[in-house]
Amino acid sequence: MIKLKSLPNHPEQGLQKVGWDWMLGADTAPYVVSDVVVVNEEQAVQYYEAAGTLYEMLVEAGQYAIDNQLYKEMGIPENLRELIELSWQDDRHIHLYGRFDLAGGIDGEPVKLIEFNADTATCIPETAVVQWAHLRMNGLDESQQFNTLYETLINQFRFLKEANNDLDASILFSTMRGYPEDDTNVALLTEAAREAGFDTDFAYIEEVEFSNGEGIFKMVPDSNDFLRFDFWFKLVPWEYIGNDEPELAVMLTEIVKNRKAVILNPAYTLLFQSKYILKVLWDLYPYHPLLLQTERYALPHKKSVRKVLFGREGANVSILEKGGEVLETVDGEYDDQQKIYQEYLDFPTDGAGNSYQAGVFYAGEACALGFRRGGKILDNKAQFVGHLVD
Repeated sequence: MIKLKSLPNHPEQGLQKVGWDWMLGADTAPYVVSDVVVVNEEQAVQYYEAAGTLYEMLVEAGQYAIDNQLYKEMGIPENLRELIELSWQDDRHIHLYGRFDLAGGIDGEPVKLIEFNADTATCIPETAVVQWAHLRMNGLDESQQFNTLYETLINQFRFLKEANNDLDASILFSTMRGYPEDDTNVALLTEAAREAGFDTDFAYIEEVEFSNGEGIFKMVPDSNDFLRFDFWFKLVPWEYIGNDEPELAVMLTEIVKNRKAVILNPAYTLLFQSKYILKVLWDLYPYHPLLLQTERYALPHKKSVRKVLFGREGANVSILEKGGEVLETVDGEYDDQQKIYQEYLDFPTDGAGNSYQAGVFYAGEACALGFRRGGKILDNKAQFVGHLVD
């Protein structure tokens, strides 16, 4: 069972001061809470080691997917395949960060991979800043947390700059307009890049200009001039670009091919983002202790979870009984996508019956732990819960 500790000073006041009102929740439960999950050092190490092992396995699975041209099965648009292989083959295209969603790790239960958010993972400010500040607000020491996310992101940006020293260290960050949570995630990434020595700027995706011959640009305010950037970070899903902006997919391929810009996260992270990679992992590493059986069909002998290949925040996820009867489901906009079926596993719960999913960030190495709390299917109403290593 999950062990909780309630800290007297709620993070709400600090969030209001820095303008992160979107974290304060909807009509009822706040998004961030006074509770923290208490883990011991052995459990924290177990999460750390699991993420490292899983990332190595994903690299092998990604190579297998390319070698066997599994793009159609993975739901990957054809117009992104060349760019995926270009970025995969060039070590200068560094995977900046991602987040593993994990079950288990509590009460001696083994850690199990639920999925890997490789392309546009969020929860960065909650994990890097909010839970750290929550400890400090309550007189606790930051060493009592598995959390070096911000420092590790700075190091990743430095590594990126050194690996691409033929390019100018200028980076443009972009999100889709109308998503304040995304803006806050990018604001933290921007500050990390600045500390690593990048010149940084921001533009919403519709404000960015692309040219096959020259690269990626932003118009200078109150002028007809354009600024060119050698690096572009987009909190815009690659599958969205491939499916909904096919001309942009072609332009970005030419930009990367002509060495006019490096794009983050690289296009090859779509291999990891597709939930079909869970089946590839199971095929390559059957019965591995970190994996759950995953197939293209409902498991006839055990409960399973039906997932769309590129769903987000629990949308279009269903829990199925043996034989396929739907026990619980979350609606969403992705139901026309291909499906995979993953062996069902109960999340750890607290005394009130809430489920907890561990999130471990990976930025060249495992670097931070946080938890999401909700029902059996964790959707966009799930709360973020920090942790304390005791």
